[in-house]
Amino acid sequence: MDHDLNDFPLAAFPQAPLEGAGRRRLRQRRVFRGLQRHSDDCGAAAHGYRIDNAALGLVRGLMGLGIAISELPWGMLTDRRGDRPVLLTGLGSTALALMAMALWAAPDAQHIPDLAWLGTGLLLVGLLGASVNGASGRAVMTWFDASERGFAMSIRQTAVPLGGGVGALVLPYVALHFGFGVLYGLLAALCALSAVMAWAWVHEPPQPQPLPQPQALVQPFPADAAGSALAPSLGPLRNGRVWRIVLGIGLLCAPQFAVLSFGTVFLHDFGHAGLATITATMVFTQVGAMAMRVWSGRWTDRRRNRPAYLRACSALSVLLFAGLAALAWAAGRHAADTLAVRIALVGLLGVSSLCASAWHGVAYTELATLAGAARAGTALGMANTSVFVVCFVTPLAIPHLLALQGWPVVRLAASACALAAMPLLVPRAAATATDHPAAPTALGRCA
Repeated sequence: MDHDLNDFPLAAFPQAPLEGAGRRRLRQRRVFRGLQRHSDDCGAAAHGYRIDNAALGLVRGLMGLGIAISELPWGMLTDRRGDRPVLLTGLGSTALALMAMALWAAPDAQHIPDLAWLGTGLLLVGLLGASVNGASGRAVMTWFDASERGFAMSIRQTAVPLGGGVGALVLPYVALHFGFGVLYGLLAALCALSAVMAWAWVHEPPQPQPLPQPQALVQPFPADAAGSALAPSLGPLRNGRVWRIVLGIGLLCAPQFAVLSFGTVFLHDFGHAGLATITATMVFTQVGAMAMRVWSGRWTDRRRNRPAYLRACSALSVLLFAGLAALAWAAGRHAADTLAVRIALVGLLGVSSLCASAWHGVAYTELATLAGAARAGTALGMANTSVFVVCFVTPLAIPHLLALQGWPVVRLAASACALAAMPLLVPRAAATATDHPAAPTALGRCA
């Protein structure tokens, strides 16, 4: 009878052969499998489909690949056709794809479908589900004026951690007790419900004819560095400033993805934290990130200081992750490996993760404002493509950095990414400038 290494306690193995890399690798596998069974549907998927970790990583990556491929086309279509048609089409087709998976790609006691069905289904879900990102961002830009966009966009940015948290609590239970057919059917029903809500509530804002004004009183809206014009002369794909922000957003996401993908392993193997501490830390980072995103959006709307805020977040991320690297180096020395250092590692990792997550809504608002509300879908599609590429690359790069010099190098690399993102997100001249009033949206003109 075959057994997985995860079925045996560490104490069952001799200590000497497992010292160093071998014991560390075994701990990583155990903490990954244990946390996945409690926090998401990975353990359930691996069990239900009888696949190993490599195949599980592949099929999960296919959904992210689908999102990265289709973000920009969906964004461009949103700018052409409007957010309402794209939301209805994307959510409806995603519901159909999930129903197809429930019928033909769900394992049961008598049959386990071929891995190709699962991979194709998840790739299709990613291709279709990406429609929501650009369309919802464009809806925010068209319905809210400059004094509310940051707050509204930041609330929008809490959807992913909120949905991920709820899914992590509900989906594994559904998969293990009712099967994957019910799980896919539940997700399809939620997508269909979202489509119904979009049909009922999301409409293109009214476009009233402007009142005639004397020629002397007509003032054009300034097309400044903050991108205040509603329809700039250059499209996002030909705007170098837009491309710089897109690259900066992607780079500044690397520290966040480093924490999300390998934070549990770092705390368990390096910080010697227990499951309760690890769970509390990760919950704190997710809930804290949601709160910080909402607060930062509201705060920057009131103060009109999005460029300065983005530069401050980038600089603070550089310092925090560099400090985390120094602390990891100190903790790696046996003489400095004390309880106080371990507690400091947990605390500093939590604060660093908050700083690396707080800026999302502000950066997306700045990007969409620069591109103009009429081109916001394309610009946000560009940014999301950059984000998902970094999301794919970061977990692949971390094991190689670990093999090179350990956790201090991983944290230094995160600090370097934040440093490289700083001049891309906000040029030094723009960091001290306040936002100019943006061109009023249809909602603002009707108010």
